[in-house]
Amino acid sequence: MSRRRRKVLPKEPVRCVIETLSHDGRGIARNDGKTQFVDGALPGETVMAKVVSTRSKFDELRTLEVLEASSERQETPCEFADLCGGCSLQHMSGDAQIRFKEDTLRQHFAHFGGIEPEEWVAPMRSEASLGYRRKARLGVRFVKARESVLVGFREKRNSFLTDIDRCVVMDPRIGERILPLRELLHSMDAFDRIPQVEVACGDDLAAMVFRNMDELSPGDREKLIAFGQAHDLHIYLQPKGPDTVHRIWPESAGRDDERLSYRLDEFDLTMQFHPMDFTQVNAGINRSMVRRAVEWLDVQPGERVLDLFCGLGNFTLPLARRGGQVVGVEGDEAMVVRGRENAERNGLDNVAFHGADLHGDFTGQSWAKEGFDKILIDPPRSGAEEICKYLTAFGAGRIVYVSCNPATLARDAGVMVRNGYRLVRAGVMDMFPHTTHVESIALFERTDR
Repeated sequence: MSRRRRKVLPKEPVRCVIETLSHDGRGIARNDGKTQFVDGALPGETVMAKVVSTRSKFDELRTLEVLEASSERQETPCEFADLCGGCSLQHMSGDAQIRFKEDTLRQHFAHFGGIEPEEWVAPMRSEASLGYRRKARLGVRFVKARESVLVGFREKRNSFLTDIDRCVVMDPRIGERILPLRELLHSMDAFDRIPQVEVACGDDLAAMVFRNMDELSPGDREKLIAFGQAHDLHIYLQPKGPDTVHRIWPESAGRDDERLSYRLDEFDLTMQFHPMDFTQVNAGINRSMVRRAVEWLDVQPGERVLDLFCGLGNFTLPLARRGGQVVGVEGDEAMVVRGRENAERNGLDNVAFHGADLHGDFTGQSWAKEGFDKILIDPPRSGAEEICKYLTAFGAGRIVYVSCNPATLARDAGVMVRNGYRLVRAGVMDMFPHTTHVESIALFERTDR
C-alpha cells in the first residue's frame, strides 16, 4: 500500500513582488507562472516570505521581511497580529482597508450580478477600530508540552490556538482579561475539559459562557463565580447543547432574568438579548446601520413593512417607531420570542413577530397575504436567492438588503433586477475593522415607480 509523500517545502525564504490582494486579504504574486498567496503583504510591496504550503497551481507563504513597503502599510496595533487568525488586515491602514472592501463589493456586483448601483454611498466607518468587538467564540486548549492553557482564536490557516494574553479588537471587558481567564482555567480541575468560552457584551454588562464537557466540581464552580465577581462578569455554563445554557453568577432568577441589553437611543429603544443570541458585534456601526436602513425605507404612516430574518428585532422595532404596521419574520423560534419580548418592553403594539421557514415560498402565510409596501431583508451569509424570487409577489416599492457576504448580495441583486427592481444605491459598512469581512447595504426600488 503506497503512501503519498509529503512535498518538501523550501527552507530558504522566497522573494515575492506583490501585484494585488485576494478577497481574503493575502498578497498575490507570480513566480514562473505559479500563483503565490502571501499573508501579511500588500500590493506594490516586495517581501521575503516563507513557503508554508505548496500545491500544483499555487503556493501559500507568510511574510518574514518587507523589503519595499507600501504607503498603505501601518504598524500593527496588536503584537499577535502576524500569527492570530482573528484579524488579517492590521498591517493595512484604515483608509486602505475601506477601499479594499469597496473594491471587493464592486467586483462581486460585476462578476455575479453583472450590475452596478446607480449611486455608491460613502462607506460607513467604525467609531473605533480597536475595542469594538462585543461577540466572539474563544477556543480553549490545554497544551501538555507547555503545561499551560491557551485561550483565543486559531492561528492563520491552521487549527492551533494562538498564544495570546490580550486582544485589542475585543471589548476591553473581555479583551483585557484573556490572561486572567487563562490562569483561571489552568487552576481548575476541568482544565482540559472546557473547549470554548462564548463571550457577549451589552452596553452595561458582559458575560462569559463556559462550555463544560463534564459536571464541574464544587471548587471549580466557586472559582468561576469568584472570577465573575472580581471582573464584574456574568458567568454561564453550557453542559450540553444551547438549551442547557444557564447562569451561575449572579444567581439566576429565571430565564427571563438572563439578559444583556443595548440601547438604540435615536429610536428610544432598549434591546434585550441572551448571551447566546445573535447580535451585531460592533455597537457603533449597528446604530449607524439601523439609522440608514430606516432612512432608506422611509416608512410612512399606514404602510405595511416586512422584516425578514428579523432576529430579536434590531431593525423591526426601529421601523415600528416610524409608524405603519411592521411584521418581523424569523426562522429561529427562540428569536421570535425575544422579538415579542422586546416589543412589549418598549411599548410597541404596531409590530408582530412570526416564525417561518425562510428557505421556501412563504407567500401563502396568513401574515403575508395582505402584501407589503416596504421590505427589509438581513439574511445569513448564504443569502436569500430563493426568497428574492418571491418578493415581487408582495408588491413592495422599496427593499433594503443588509448583507454580510458581498458574493451572495451580488447574486441576489441579479435576481432582484431580473424580477422588476433596480439597484438604486449601495455601500459598505466597516462592521469588522482589521478583517476582510465585508458588510454592505443596498436599496432596491420597483422599476414601475
